[in-house]
Amino acid sequence: MTPVTTFSGKTLALFGLGGSGLATALALKEGGAHLIACDDNPAKMAEAAAKGIETGDLRQLDWSKVSALVLSPGVPLTHPEPHWSAKLAKAAGVAIIGDIELFCRERAKIAPNAPFIAITGTNGKSTTTALVAHILREAGRDVQMGGNIGTAILSLEPPSDDRIHVIECSSFQIDLAPSLAPTIGVHLNLSPDHIDRHGTMENYAAIKERLVAKASLAIIGVDDPMSQAIAEACEAKGVNVARISVEPLGVKGVFADGETLVGVAGADAAPIAHLSGIGSLRGAHNAQNAAAAVAVALALNVSPDRIRSGLGTFPGLPHRMEEVGRIGSTLFINDSKATNADSTEKALKSFDNILWILGGKAKEGGIEPLRDYFPKIRKAYLIGAAAEEFSQTLGGDVPHALSGTLDKAVEEAARDAAAMEGPAVVLLSPACASYDQFANYEVRGNQFRELVRTLPGLEARGA
Repeated sequence: MTPVTTFSGKTLALFGLGGSGLATALALKEGGAHLIACDDNPAKMAEAAAKGIETGDLRQLDWSKVSALVLSPGVPLTHPEPHWSAKLAKAAGVAIIGDIELFCRERAKIAPNAPFIAITGTNGKSTTTALVAHILREAGRDVQMGGNIGTAILSLEPPSDDRIHVIECSSFQIDLAPSLAPTIGVHLNLSPDHIDRHGTMENYAAIKERLVAKASLAIIGVDDPMSQAIAEACEAKGVNVARISVEPLGVKGVFADGETLVGVAGADAAPIAHLSGIGSLRGAHNAQNAAAAVAVALALNVSPDRIRSGLGTFPGLPHRMEEVGRIGSTLFINDSKATNADSTEKALKSFDNILWILGGKAKEGGIEPLRDYFPKIRKAYLIGAAAEEFSQTLGGDVPHALSGTLDKAVEEAARDAAAMEGPAVVLLSPACASYDQFANYEVRGNQFRELVRTLPGLEARGA
């Protein structure tokens, strides 16, 4: 835990007692703050109270005595409209901050030179965060990894000069962290997402830019126009910028030339590593992620040999193009984390002869944006609430079955794969939210993994 001592003796309000909210409350309490915590869910309030956290109705507070409102990143700050707790704080002129901001203030107080790597982007930030942490650990560094990737930042060990924090930051978290100024800020890419929470694409981009705007080194992907504009804006303000791309670069940074990662420094360009044969980093999107990780590692003086070793041993993320195993020449891939068409596109780009399991609770636009990849699909197996809608989209272009449930889809896909000649990929990449049939994408992916592992003849990954 990182006790938050910067508000010692002061009164704070906190709303949102999920995983990160509860961790934040405990860190504030440990640091000596007087905290009143609240949640719309009475069970969360009871859980916090059982851990010694004072709870109460924030509507009854004397807000003139409150130093700040600590808001969970899942709670609306501005759009579609501010949460009632945010409205109360704004009316009283009280600052609204989040757990990333609390970490930044504590770091500034106790270890201002502690290495702090903050990573964001519409897509790829979890993989990049995990890859950076893996390379640094393989190089013998003391690494703490957390943030949006799963472990609350204040649950990690405190910052110190010889400990590196590698933190994934969502736009929601950045919006609540006005003093965010990492040692290295990484911005990967931008595409439309969370517009319901930020109002416009321009607002969303401006929030993402804050992560790199005050970084000592800003590593910025330049493969989309808005991210290129962020790089140019940062450079114009005097920020030290290194670019990453899947296209050749003529300026400082790292780019992917096919499966080769090339570092550029001044007029010199030199190959750093090769991604061929690394199943956890297949696809152009992962080349961008790997380029970012290599740029971070180089900036932290990790040798190319150590970088190559780290890339080669990276296991990948659970539920993100995760290799579950093989039966003969058929590869089974768990991509349950692909909850929208944009994420699923990355998997469809990466494979051929696909037996595609998809469906769930559909997102806006469905799978129509994936039409260009339909020729790569040998057959689709539709599950969940979106099955009928997706059947109409696939029409006569893609053979498909209304499987209904995941167990039926796995059974049918495995049977069809066994009857095919040549290699095939059974791919769970739903392009949908999970919560029509599953609590979350992890539960869905875990079930897929277990179903596949019961199939006869499976060679499990790593076996």
